[in-house]
Amino acid sequence: MPVITLTSDWGTKDHYLASVKGAILKQMPEARIIDISHHIPPHNLTQAAFILKNCYRDFPPGTIHIIGVSTEESELSPHTVVLADGQFFIGADNGIFSLIFDEPPEKIVEIDLTQDSTFFTFSSRDRFVKAAAMLAKGEDISSLGHPRETLNEKMLFAPVVDNNVIKGIVIYVDNYKNVITNIRQEKFKEVGRNRKFTISFRGEEINRIYESYSDVHVGEILALFGCNGHLEIAMNNGKAGNLLGLNPDDPVRIEFYD
Repeated sequence: MPVITLTSDWGTKDHYLASVKGAILKQMPEARIIDISHHIPPHNLTQAAFILKNCYRDFPPGTIHIIGVSTEESELSPHTVVLADGQFFIGADNGIFSLIFDEPPEKIVEIDLTQDSTFFTFSSRDRFVKAAAMLAKGEDISSLGHPRETLNEKMLFAPVVDNNVIKGIVIYVDNYKNVITNIRQEKFKEVGRNRKFTISFRGEEINRIYESYSDVHVGEILALFGCNGHLEIAMNNGKAGNLLGLNPDDPVRIEFYD
């Protein structure tokens, strides 16, 4: 039974999600369709990649991931299927794949399939589903088109280390309004070397890393490393992002001292 996931910026108000699910079931009635998220901000590749990057490894080998964000095809952003970590990813190569994977994928194929429509505005339904059905039925990835050597790259802003300071940014705010930064635990330990520190953002300061949200009183702000290894600014039973006015791309600074 094939597992097919959907990640998109379609939302749930319109017909787009239902159309794609219907197209999948028409070709594969036995398919298990998993919704990862349909509330990506429109065309936001960075947030789509962050969500998919942090969950795809929890799916079984052979899972097929359809990425319905900025799917318009061009010479610079061809429709592509990628085999990585034993799973398949279908989308436009607009840089999103480079944000998902830490290592080069096993195979990259530019899709060369006639789409199932004379309109060219809904690739996820009219082309990606067709590619997913072929993979689910056991066809080799090479049958979907011709191989490519590399993916288009889209660079994320990486934390900057300046002597005893790490300068990072907010990269995501989740449904609980926990604020997730691009500062990972490994970098924190590498630069910090067990020294004291101050985390600064929006005029606020935190001087301690906690292990769980309940380590502080209800309504208190805290910092911790989440399950994905990123530094979070959060509030126990509250909405830190709203209270602090923190949004993606806002700066977060950590200064270490003896």
